Amino acid sequence: MQKIMIDPITRLEGHGKITLFLNDEGDLENAYFQIPELRGFEVFSLGRPAEEMPRITQRICGVCPEAHHMAATKALDDLFHVEAPPVAHKVRELFYMAFYVTDHTTHFYALGGPDFVVGPDAPAAERNILGVVAAAGMEAGLAVINCRKRNHHAIKMLGGRAIHPVAGLPGGWSVAVTPEMRDELVRIAEENVEFARFSLQLVDDIVLKNQAYVDLIVGGAYTTPIHYMGLVDANNHVNFYDGKVRVVDPDGVEVVRYAPHEYTQHIAEHVEPFSYLKFPYLKAKGWKGFVGGKESGVYAATPLSRLNAADGMATPLAQEAYEKFYATLGGKPVHHTLACHWARVIEMMYAAERMLELARDPEITNPNVRNIPTETPTEGIGIVEAPRGTLTHHYATDANGILTMVNLIVGTTNNNAPITMSIKQAAQALIKKGEVITDGLLNKIEMAFRSYDPCFSCATHSLPGQMPLEVEVLDASGNVLKRLSQYVD
Repeated sequence: MQKIMIDPITRLEGHGKITLFLNDEGDLENAYFQIPELRGFEVFSLGRPAEEMPRITQRICGVCPEAHHMAATKALDDLFHVEAPPVAHKVRELFYMAFYVTDHTTHFYALGGPDFVVGPDAPAAERNILGVVAAAGMEAGLAVINCRKRNHHAIKMLGGRAIHPVAGLPGGWSVAVTPEMRDELVRIAEENVEFARFSLQLVDDIVLKNQAYVDLIVGGAYTTPIHYMGLVDANNHVNFYDGKVRVVDPDGVEVVRYAPHEYTQHIAEHVEPFSYLKFPYLKAKGWKGFVGGKESGVYAATPLSRLNAADGMATPLAQEAYEKFYATLGGKPVHHTLACHWARVIEMMYAAERMLELARDPEITNPNVRNIPTETPTEGIGIVEAPRGTLTHHYATDANGILTMVNLIVGTTNNNAPITMSIKQAAQALIKKGEVITDGLLNKIEMAFRSYDPCFSCATHSLPGQMPLEVEVLDASGNVLKRLSQYVD
């Protein structure tokens, strides 16, 4: 039995490793995906005032604090039984669209993009943002930097801070948009639309016109038919801020559609002793293990999943790209995991267009951005689409608003089982008897999880009561001098 380790796995938020076991014939026997970190926000938030949650939970992650800030704020609306004014919802969504553009930019260009722009078999030292700039040109590098710069400025204007915003309040928002701010936000949104055009053209020129890449995307190593989840509006169009959660089966047939307060009727969470990550599944199907298909309870919640779960996009340029996506890949639903990168750029276009619509909305400068809560807090649930998947915050309090229960189902947690399955499937397809195990081959296995844009900092909330820990003391040559461990088999 041969053991191969990919440690650490790269270009993700958080830490993790993949362990591959090959049998005597050289074929894959098994693959293990392990995340050696614990966050535990669901436990240490207990006993705190509920209104602190928009500021606390966003510390889960420095990559997408805005998503947790927004889900927590919406949960507080529900908890305190207060409806935010219409303009407050528009300002929140405007803020959220600026966040979405910059977050999808980060993944496409810095995390996922190098595998296509530079190439999956390129030297590891070149598979990064600098390699993308070298391959795509200085114009691309400057466009990425400027996109992130202007959108973080928008996030700071609307959220009070560029990182870890502070504007979310039960019943509304603490920042009102002035006419001067509106004019600047319109300019930023217009530039975002052009940047999204540029990014979609990059997909077309570098990925779709390269037959080897197309074959890789549609190949069996990265094709897994499962259920797909996404938030949709009343027209079944993709919506990141509000709506109902829709789930379709591998044939694209709707099997579940629920409002935030109904999520416990449809979603359950499985726990394995080897992982701090929980494994959500569809209650109606049940937990049947790490298997796909119509009878499995496993589902994915990704940009690709959102497109599969929806009937279209709510803005014109994004809808045009959506139609091209399915026409190119053979119709709905698409099961090719690597196509998630293309779906992510389509979502970038939608966020840019929606941001422009909101910035131009005549009501956006209305100063009435909050209704003050007057009722006793009880229980609240908030759901938004984080870039990495459907994000659910669920709180309960006593009569004084002190938290007595917290449950978080974050984007990557939804995708935990599909990621595990995708890694094993890719390894089985790529590693064969007599195959030379190269760095490029191992990177192609990493590509299976990288498509999900996972954030394991966000996802590790299960607290089984022990904290496995292993410490190695090395000398200057890398030799192990001493090994200490607890709760490690």
